[in-house]
Amino acid sequence: MGDLSLAVVGLLALAALTAGFVDAVVGGGGLVQLPALLLGLPGASPVQVLATNKIASICGTAASSVTYYRRIGPDPRTFVPLMALALAGAFSGALLASRIPRDAFEPIVLVALVVVGGYVVRRPQLGEQTALRFAGHRHTAAAMSVGFVIGFYDGVLGPGTGSFLVFALVGLMGYDFLQASAKAKLANLATNLGALLLFVPSGAVLWDVGLMMGACNLLGGYLGARTAVARGSRFVRVFFIVVVSAFVVRIGGGVLGVW
Repeated sequence: MGDLSLAVVGLLALAALTAGFVDAVVGGGGLVQLPALLLGLPGASPVQVLATNKIASICGTAASSVTYYRRIGPDPRTFVPLMALALAGAFSGALLASRIPRDAFEPIVLVALVVVGGYVVRRPQLGEQTALRFAGHRHTAAAMSVGFVIGFYDGVLGPGTGSFLVFALVGLMGYDFLQASAKAKLANLATNLGALLLFVPSGAVLWDVGLMMGACNLLGGYLGARTAVARGSRFVRVFFIVVVSAFVVRIGGGVLGVW
């Protein structure tokens, strides 16, 4: 990190802290952290940027996962299969990470975020209380499907993964926003680990930058999880709408060439 200016180090640290907080509450911290890495490390390859982003992110997801687990106590019958398939999906997606251009994903992510945000806004009661839509094996199968599909996306690119997990757990499976955030963090921990199982042995991680940002992301994740638990599902829902709206503006501006 010796060749980075103090201003760049500060930018990366602030981005990681913010990303950790956002990720812990509703997910999507990668949409803050990944652009900062691309800006701050213009000479790094795409795979190095993705791998370093994962190292920083897993620190924050670990901290927020522990906080949620201790304070919310999510049901292992849901989060264990969710995590297992999320890890497998992320590892599979990471195999393709160096072959698929980022530009191919941004329009798809933009449409998905618009649909997700619009659906939540139009249904104000959504996610206020847990009302599970499946039981038994169907519930487990739904959790496994959500884990693998979103885990695969996280392995390939990643930004917005946590938000998509929260929405799937609320909109598809029927959890309230706080319970969904707790399970989404555990699944996100697994997706980060799944991708790193490939990235670390390949030598793609820039360890000095990744660990510095990881410390900041960890602090942000801890603060975000405690805030979400203290404020409850209504706060998480509002925060979700605000964050998704901000991501739509940022990604939409990029797709349209505004910035």
